[in-house]
Amino acid sequence: MKNLLFFFSLFMSSIAGRAQHPIVINMMDTSKVVISKHIYGHFAEHLGRCVYDGLLRNGTPRKDMIAALRKIRIPNLRWPGGCFADEYHWRNGIGPQDKRPKTVNTTWGMVVEDNSFGTHEFLDLCEQIGAEPYLAGNMGSGTPQEMADWIEYMNYGGISTLTNLRSRNGHPNQYGVSWWGVGNESWGCGGDMTPEHYSNLYKQYANFCKSYPGVPRLKKIVSGANADDYRWTEVVMKNIPIHLMWGLSLHYYTWLTGNWPPTGGSTNFPKSEYTTAMRQAWRMDEIVTKHSAIMDQYDPLKNIALVVDEWGIWVKQEPDQGLLYQQNSLRDALLAALTLNIFNNHADRVRGANLAQVANVIHSIVLTSGDSMLLTPTYHVFDLYKVHQDSRHILVKYTSPSYVHEKDTIACLSVSASRDSIGHIHVSLVNMDVEKSLDVSIPISGRTISGQIITSPKVTDHNTFGDPDKVVIKPFNGFLKQEKTVQVLLPPKSIVVLEARDGVVLTSNSIAPESNSTQINKAVIKNKQ
Repeated sequence: MKNLLFFFSLFMSSIAGRAQHPIVINMMDTSKVVISKHIYGHFAEHLGRCVYDGLLRNGTPRKDMIAALRKIRIPNLRWPGGCFADEYHWRNGIGPQDKRPKTVNTTWGMVVEDNSFGTHEFLDLCEQIGAEPYLAGNMGSGTPQEMADWIEYMNYGGISTLTNLRSRNGHPNQYGVSWWGVGNESWGCGGDMTPEHYSNLYKQYANFCKSYPGVPRLKKIVSGANADDYRWTEVVMKNIPIHLMWGLSLHYYTWLTGNWPPTGGSTNFPKSEYTTAMRQAWRMDEIVTKHSAIMDQYDPLKNIALVVDEWGIWVKQEPDQGLLYQQNSLRDALLAALTLNIFNNHADRVRGANLAQVANVIHSIVLTSGDSMLLTPTYHVFDLYKVHQDSRHILVKYTSPSYVHEKDTIACLSVSASRDSIGHIHVSLVNMDVEKSLDVSIPISGRTISGQIITSPKVTDHNTFGDPDKVVIKPFNGFLKQEKTVQVLLPPKSIVVLEARDGVVLTSNSIAPESNSTQINKAVIKNKQ
């Protein structure tokens, strides 16, 4: 009891010394929108050491990788690309491995692709992980017949030449692959198409992508826009009938300059690069909002999902490492948590997303070296946030304070909240200010309140094979449960998730019920001139 009283006294005196008024989070627990678990998907491309040495070790799935992905309840895994998908021909990756042709990966490094990891290996891996497979079909160098044959090979339950071939290759039963991307980045590496050409070609391909009896219907996903290319979304939504698509993809990477090629470091970067990265990451909210508004014009009932199936921070690759290999710091974890909050708060439209990529490439959750594997700070964000999967969204409204460094000003507080199937409320909070704590007042109560946190002394801190637990999840006690609120002292550069068991939202203020996006102080998300 003495220790508890001492903590309360210390906590309250800390709050009193920092701010006269806490940041008030207004909440409304009336939404019927569910945060799809598929927002928490991942991506594996034949690129660098993502598949060979990442997912596999000496040709077999890594048991440590499978256990790690099962722990965070990975809902779907996208494969074989990425840009690689539009040069991938699925027949090269079936049958006896020693008889499969060797091809050249002209997209990534001109390396030899031995096709030892193909359709069966990928689908078997997904089964071991417990994830739905999300296949990207080859529109760029393939044909409608090739894509139609691949779907029949996996999904038809009757007798045909292709299903007999599937049986001879070890799988007599139909797989039932539902998630299906028709092309990838068709505006770029997938064919340098115009949206008019792509939408016409999509209709041709989609017409021959058949749903078969006995397995779920295909979720056909249109190759969508690059970042803020709103015209692409306008054209494809106008030209493609709603009944021909389940989803529309969107790709947005955080590049420090806002454009290719990637610059900056993954662990050795100045504060100016940190604030630039966070400013660019905040753009995801604006980009999703504007694409959603265009979709609303053609799909007001929101039947079509927005699938952000490539996202993450992309900086220069580490020297003397595999292609597009980058380390992963606390900065990247903060960016991931911010982005997932944005997706949660747009769950009425965003119903799928895939971080790029799962291992050893770009914004990875796992890094490997030989037989060793480590979990990055971003992995721990997905572990912390898995409580939001398939939970009902709670609307939040707040005004964020600003974090200012040189010419950059960013909103430093990001929040999302949900109620799970057994009535527990989870509130995820991100403080991007690297110097100051934030005093936050949250109007919730519950049988018990508990918290977990990810933070570290420096935003450049990261996990290494010599120190794999430098940035991990730890218990968080920096809050005080009061009669009608929970007062939180959110440390600098931190990610916190609070759980209120049998939770109750104690106030409901002026949140417009028709809005499902976080109301933030957008005025502070800007670059000062």
